[in-house]
Parts: sequence; structure tokens; C-alpha cells
Amino acid sequence: MSKERIELGKSGEELAVELLKKNGFKILERNFRTKFGEIDIIALEKDTLCFVEVKSRSSLRFGSGFEAVSGLKQKQIARPALIYLKDKNLLDKKARFDVISLTGPEGFQKIELIRNAFELSSSFTY
Repeated sequence: MSKERIELGKSGEELAVELLKKNGFKILERNFRTKFGEIDIIALEKDTLCFVEVKSRSSLRFGSGFEAVSGLKQKQIARPALIYLKDKNLLDKKARFDVISLTGPEGFQKIELIRNAFELSSSFTY
């Protein structure tokens, strides 16, 4: 991964955290890693645990950040989410998957929070 893409991702995550805080979310964890994958941000919005994927794009040339969260990427987010819920004894807690899409060079002109961006299919297994 190029240095520019890493920097784009880091600055996107910082803006995503700011956006979540401004919208009343409490940030619980950042970059939660397991051997199955990583969750960019874990936050609490009222009584709902939110697993947030942050996707930064310098342009729409390859689609929006939201479009980059494919079925495979959803599974890569869901596995660590289930591990988090299990490890913290929160399996009975309301939870959802959100995506923050940031697009544009020089400070991201478009930032979008998509609540309930996807749900796990019934065929998903841990």
C-alpha cells in the first residue's frame, strides 16, 4: 500500500471520529484487530453498538467508499464484530454495521455516514 493511501486512510479515520462525536457517538475502540480482520471504529450511539467501516476515496473514479464494502468485506468486518461481542459478553446488545464514506482530495469534500449499511445474511457463520 502506498504512503499516500495510508495517509488518506488515516486522515479519513480522524475525520470519521470527529463526525461520530459531533453526532453523539461515544468512541469505544479504534482499529480493533483479530486474526480474521479489523474494525476501524467501534462506537456507541445511545443503546446501540456500532461497528464502523471507514472508506476514504480521493475521487469517485473507482466508486464511492460505500460501494467498496462488498460481501467479502462485510464478512471481514462481521467476524471481528462477533468476536468483540463475545469477548465483552455483549451478545444480547443491539448492534449494527455503519459505513462512513469520505470522498475528494484535499480534506474530503463529501463525508457521509450510512447507518445500518448492511446486515449479516443468514448464511453467515462464525
